[in-house]
Amino acid sequence: MNRDAAVDWSDRKDSALLTDLYELTMFYGFWKYHKHEQRACFEYFFRLLPPHNGFALFAGLEQVLSFLKNFTFNPSDLDYLEQQGFERGFLDYLQKMKLDIDLWSVPEGTLVFPHEPVLRMEGPLGVLQLLETFILNALNYPTLVATKSARVCYAAQGDPVMEFGLRRAQGPDGGLSGARAAVIGGCVGTSNTLAGKLYNIRTLGTHAHSWVMSFDSEFEAFKAYATAFPNNNTLLVDTYDPLQSGIPNAVKVFTELRKEGIPCKGSIRLDSGDLAKLSKEAYRQFQEAGFEDPTIVASNELDEDLIAELKRQGAKINSWGVGTHLITSSNCASLGGVYKLVAIQGARGWEPKIKISANSAKITDPGRKKIIRYYNAEDRPLADVLYLEDEAIQNDRIITHDRDNLSKEIVFKADHYCELAEKMVDNGKVSMPRISVEEIRRKAQTNLAEFPDEYRRLRYPQTYDVLLSPETARVKQALLEAANFYRTETAAVKEPWSDRK
Repeated sequence: MNRDAAVDWSDRKDSALLTDLYELTMFYGFWKYHKHEQRACFEYFFRLLPPHNGFALFAGLEQVLSFLKNFTFNPSDLDYLEQQGFERGFLDYLQKMKLDIDLWSVPEGTLVFPHEPVLRMEGPLGVLQLLETFILNALNYPTLVATKSARVCYAAQGDPVMEFGLRRAQGPDGGLSGARAAVIGGCVGTSNTLAGKLYNIRTLGTHAHSWVMSFDSEFEAFKAYATAFPNNNTLLVDTYDPLQSGIPNAVKVFTELRKEGIPCKGSIRLDSGDLAKLSKEAYRQFQEAGFEDPTIVASNELDEDLIAELKRQGAKINSWGVGTHLITSSNCASLGGVYKLVAIQGARGWEPKIKISANSAKITDPGRKKIIRYYNAEDRPLADVLYLEDEAIQNDRIITHDRDNLSKEIVFKADHYCELAEKMVDNGKVSMPRISVEEIRRKAQTNLAEFPDEYRRLRYPQTYDVLLSPETARVKQALLEAANFYRTETAAVKEPWSDRK
C-alpha cells in the first residue's frame, strides 16, 4: 500500500484554524509591534506521568509533520478571521506566510520522562506561537494512549492484545489517532477498519451477540460463521450460557470442521462473567476434544490491572481485546504536556528565558536544550541529562544537578550515551520520511526492553532520573537570582529549592 495515498485529518490543507483564538491574537500583537519575525525557541514537554507510570511512550509526531507540510491559510479561513475583527494587513501576511522553522524531535516509540524537551522548534516568534495549540493537541493524546497500551501489553506478558475501542472513543479523530497510538504501544491490531486503511495496520474482529440471536440456535449460528470465515472463526460464546451451551457448542463446531478437513485450532471469545473460571473450563473442554492449543480471547472492560489479576489467577486466556479503558486512558483524562518559550535570539545571540512559579513543577528549564541518555556497559539506561545546545557532552564520569535543588550535585559513571532528538524539519522542509506504524511499534518494543522491569511495573515503579548538566543548572540559577526568586517572604517560594531527597 502507498502510505502517502492515505489521508487523515492532519493531511488536510484547511486545518490552519485548528488553534485557540488567543494564539492568533498574540500573533497579531507580535505583528502589530514588529516582534513577529524575531527568532525564538519553544519546547514541548510534560510535567507529570500518568498515575502509577514510570515512563511515557512518545507518539503523535507524524501528525505534527503532516500538519506542517500541508499548513496554509485558505481564502475562507482569512474571510472568517476578517469577520472576527483582524485587520486586512495581518491577514495578507498570513496568506503569504511560510513556515520558516526548524524542528528537532525524539522519534515516535521512544520512552520519555517529565520535563524533557521531547520536541524543540525554532523559528519566527509569531509562527511558533500560532502552532502551540496544535502541537499540544497532536502529541498529548497519542502519547497518553501509547503509554497505556504499553502497560496493558506488559500486563498481558506477551499475549497478543487487540485494540477494540472505536465505539467508545472521543469522536472519530480520537478513534483514529488512538488506534495508531495503541499499535505503537504494542497492540497487534485494531478493530478500526479506517485506521487499518490509513495506517496500514492489521484489523481484527469476531462477531457480536446479534449474530447468534439472529439464528434459530446457537450451534447453527456458530457453524454458519465458522463456515463463512474458515480463516477467522473466533466464536463469541456468552450470548446465552457459556458453560451449558456456548463453550460446548463451539467445541462441537470446531470438531465437525476438523472432520470435514478444515484445519482449525479452536478459538472463542469471552465477553462477560467470571473470565478466569470460564477460560479454565473452556480450555479443559477443548483439551478433551483434542485441541491442544485453543485461542481463548477475553474482552469486557479490561485494563492492565484486571489483566494482571487474571494472569495471577491462572486464567487460560491467551489473547485480549481491550477497548474503553485503552482508547480513553480511563484512569488519566489527559497528559499535561506544555509548550514553553525557552530562548529568544537577540543582538548578542540566543538569550535563555525562564518561567518562574511558586509551584516548583512549573519552573521551566531555560535555554535551547538536547536530551542525552546515558547507558551502562549492559546497554541499560542510567539517566537522562538535559544539556544546552552548544554545551560539550560529558563521557565516563558525569557531573549533573538535581532539577529542583540546583545545589545538589549528582555524579555517576556511564559507559556510553546517545542524543535522543533528531532534526526533522529544516527551514520549513520536512526531512523525516514517513515511517510505518509497524516499524515504530518494533522500535518501541526495543526501547521498552532496554528498561528493567523496575521502571515498567504497574505499581510503584522506580523513578527514572532526568538531570541538568552543569551549564544548564548554572544558567537556570543565574536567571532565578536575576529575577530575585530567592526571597524569604513566603515558604511557598522557598519550597522548590528545599532538598527533597
